[in-house]
Amino acid sequence: MESFDNFMATPSLNSSGSLRMPHRMQSRNDSSRRSGTPIMYSNSSGMLKPPPIEKTLECTLEELCYGCKKNVMITRDVLTDAGGVVQEEEQLTINVQSGWTKGTKITFVGKGNERPGAYTGDIIYYISEKKHQLFKREGDDLELCVEIPLLKALTGCTISVPLLGGEHMNLTLDDIIHPGYQNIINGQGMSISKEPGKRGNLRIKFLVEFPTHLTDNQRSEVFGILQNSC
Repeated sequence: MESFDNFMATPSLNSSGSLRMPHRMQSRNDSSRRSGTPIMYSNSSGMLKPPPIEKTLECTLEELCYGCKKNVMITRDVLTDAGGVVQEEEQLTINVQSGWTKGTKITFVGKGNERPGAYTGDIIYYISEKKHQLFKREGDDLELCVEIPLLKALTGCTISVPLLGGEHMNLTLDDIIHPGYQNIINGQGMSISKEPGKRGNLRIKFLVEFPTHLTDNQRSEVFGILQNSC
């Protein structure tokens, strides 16, 4: 099918370098906006095409990482044999590919509105990411915040870390958890669409839980320990 992104007239640059639209196109667009009539796009053959129907498809991080199949219901205008217009519902299937990102565009050509004497319009879906309770996506990586008591942050411990697929893994921490400390688990991030079989990393950030009360003796002991370590 031919592309319908080309207009019948070509814009040009004026002496100041700004984009100047041909007079006939400006008049047509201005009158369309004033009347509230949707602008009909045309190709070189002169056939018109209605503007696409645009929708958003919300996906979880799990669906975008592992891929899934989603069925969506659409409503569009369809021409009758008598020349009238009725609304029709149809189910479409979107195969979400692993590694897709927010803003990915899926176009169903010819599944949009019908108009007399015009090509059938398209339907466009844009991928959006549903907020996750645990993970935050940063490119191909995932971020996870983990709370850890001050004692474990200073003396080391083994913690259970949740993974995106619902599993857990044990992580042993021998370092002192200080402000800005991160632990990176390779290959437990998002799938990389351009590199099938590969995944980004899981970056773990730690929030250290400080005690809200200390006795005088405890304060004295902590002071002595920290003073000697410095």
